[in-house]
Amino acid sequence: MTDTIEIYIEHAGETHWVGRYRYVAKRRGQSSVFEYVDEWLDNPDAFALDPANLPLDGGQIYTTSDKSALPGALRDTAPDRWGQQLIKRAFRKAGESRVLSEIDYLLAITDQTRIGALRYKRENEDTFDHDIGQYRIPPLIQLPALMNAADAVQTNTETAEDLKLLLNEGSPLGGARPKSAVVDNDGTLAIAKFPKPDDDRSIPHGEVLAMKLAAKAGLNVSAARLQDVAGRPVALITRFDRRDGHRIPFLSTMSLLGFNDGDEATYTDIAECIRMYSSEPTADLHELWRRIVFGVLIGNLDDHLRNHGFLYDKDDKWRLSPAYDLNPVPLEEKARELTTWISEEGPDADLDIAHRAAPFFALKEDRAEAIIIEVSAALKGWQNTARQMGMSAADIAIYATAIQSDA
Repeated sequence: MTDTIEIYIEHAGETHWVGRYRYVAKRRGQSSVFEYVDEWLDNPDAFALDPANLPLDGGQIYTTSDKSALPGALRDTAPDRWGQQLIKRAFRKAGESRVLSEIDYLLAITDQTRIGALRYKRENEDTFDHDIGQYRIPPLIQLPALMNAADAVQTNTETAEDLKLLLNEGSPLGGARPKSAVVDNDGTLAIAKFPKPDDDRSIPHGEVLAMKLAAKAGLNVSAARLQDVAGRPVALITRFDRRDGHRIPFLSTMSLLGFNDGDEATYTDIAECIRMYSSEPTADLHELWRRIVFGVLIGNLDDHLRNHGFLYDKDDKWRLSPAYDLNPVPLEEKARELTTWISEEGPDADLDIAHRAAPFFALKEDRAEAIIIEVSAALKGWQNTARQMGMSAADIAIYATAIQSDA
């Protein structure tokens, strides 16, 4: 199978044609070739979609892999495991029995809600919309219907209408848990993250608690709040890749490093990316180290490379995106080891390792100590914040095995 798509980007309020992408899927693998078009190369405001792996020149860029033939910048806009599950079932209910390609999944995401600023259409098409069962982005008032639809998917009882409603989710951020794009009451785009019927603790409470504590600890973090839906908690996370209704180009750390899912890296590797590509490297290095300290203290152990990202700033430079997808992991679920190691020293979520790595983040001893004190102070009394959010005593006891406020 061969498929060719045109790639566009929304930038400074306008949509520009950026490049052409040809994808070839064979029985034993897949490959692709990407090339910037002259219209973008001649644009004085042009920038590379990925400065490390899709440099802004006139040459053809090949990608071949047994995992994915999508360049990282495109793969970042593809659906996560939850989205792939919805798309696969929607195709099946529409009578499709073929094996879906990466392009099928990529184009099935609703254009309005796709992460970042990239937009796609096949050659000779005049629309960016390819979603299955077109549906407008639901407002908050439809949260009960969305949650019921998500429950139905979990129990394999979903209808075509359930899938049509849920398929507006355009963010690949967040793994396999049920979610949907929604329009908040103020008109901003948000992600609604739902509980699962078999959860043994409130995941939405834990995530929103972590986001609130992160803001209190001085991190740049997406806005988050809880919404009660028929007695069940839903986490509402404001999309950080939208500003005044405009899209902001996004690139995950995994893509910037040129890695695939499951590949391993360290925070010191991310620091090198910041030095090379950030428009404010010192500020971003300090921010990243503060996130390390915070992650260690709250037990944010599922900190894989997709959970770190960059937003385009200016002059072919990027900035560390707001923190997102922060989740305290109880000790009974995972040993205190980070998915992304702080340094080559080891996986332990340990402040001593973080402290020894501080020079990699342009921090002197006194400033590193001050950040640890600031973050630790923000976590003191976290149980009161949890109670104010309506977290149960049982869940507070569970999360107490993850959150350390006595550093």
